[in-house]
Amino acid sequence: TLVAKFEQTVNYNGYEAVDLGLSVKWATCNVGAATPEDYGGYYAWGETEEKEDYSWETYKWCNGSETTITKYCTDSDYGIVDNKTVLEPEDDVATVKWGGDWRMPTKSEQDELRDNCIWVWITLNGVNGYKVTGPNGNSIFLPSAGYRSGTAVSYRGYYGDYWSSLLVSYDSNHAYALYVEESTYNKYNNGFRRYGRSVRPVCD
Repeated sequence: TLVAKFEQTVNYNGYEAVDLGLSVKWATCNVGAATPEDYGGYYAWGETEEKEDYSWETYKWCNGSETTITKYCTDSDYGIVDNKTVLEPEDDVATVKWGGDWRMPTKSEQDELRDNCIWVWITLNGVNGYKVTGPNGNSIFLPSAGYRSGTAVSYRGYYGDYWSSLLVSYDSNHAYALYVEESTYNKYNNGFRRYGRSVRPVCD
């Protein structure tokens, strides 16, 4: 078992951030977690509270189905078009829960993390995930929390899905998420917005 080191942590509004040598600082923990290896909460995209059932029937931004989207929609086939593609602060769980300058990462910030860091699959205090080391040698740990669909939790310990703040503009019932498993961290899983997924905040 390797231990992830968290050098140069800085406290922002009561939560720890790490400077990895990138354009933003990354939190040491997921939203809802107390330690880096805690899975934390599962949140549907654009929602700010956990729930028992992650379905279209319970999703905040639709009228019960994936073709009745009421906010963040670019195609009338999916619902009411407003052409919003980036989460607003009141719908960003990182901003709502942590306050200050905390927010969900953009897709480009996730791309930067993916493309400019060294990723090593480790087990930290019994939890599988990636130690992600930035260009300056500092690191964070991303646990493999799986995801929630309906009332089930799937693939916990095997992979992680981390929401970005960006809608999939050509497919308005989906949003971009960084997908990590032991064999890869180099792809996106453009999942249904109703899925409950992890959020790892950033701040400027």
